[in-house]
Amino acid sequence: MNYFNPFSSPFWLTIGVAVLCGTIIGLERQLRGKPAGVRTSCLICLGTAVFIHLGSGVASSSSDPTRVLGQLVTGIGFLGAGVILAREGTVSGVTTAAVIWVLAAIGAAIGLGHLLGAIALSAVTVGILTGMESLESAIKLLRRGVHSHERGSKNGDPGLGSRE
Repeated sequence: MNYFNPFSSPFWLTIGVAVLCGTIIGLERQLRGKPAGVRTSCLICLGTAVFIHLGSGVASSSSDPTRVLGQLVTGIGFLGAGVILAREGTVSGVTTAAVIWVLAAIGAAIGLGHLLGAIALSAVTVGILTGMESLESAIKLLRRGVHSHERGSKNGDPGLGSRE
């Protein structure tokens, strides 16, 4: 059985969904001036889908197709680590690294044939990326963090106050 036939409709449907999902997420990143824009996002999603699709095609009694998935997670981890920067006590790029990780997960879903689920996950991802920023702006505590405001009583107790 040929699992990678460019003369078949399923092949192009898989490629199309991978490019669509990468574009949906990459466009959000690119419009905000963030790393991993449309091209990078499409390539991550497409590459992961192809690797997973090919890995599932070699399933036999002597191979383990889940190894492909495991190795992809490791490789994507290195790619994501490359976009995280620590400079003058500030860390940036963590969200982009998480987006790269999610793009690989979406690509894996596509490679395993879960096309509609992958499209839904892409929409959810964009919703999180855009919605959380709005939520962070509306609720100042999320932006400052939990540890930046004082809690508890005047005696330094971090709890709910004195129980005397």
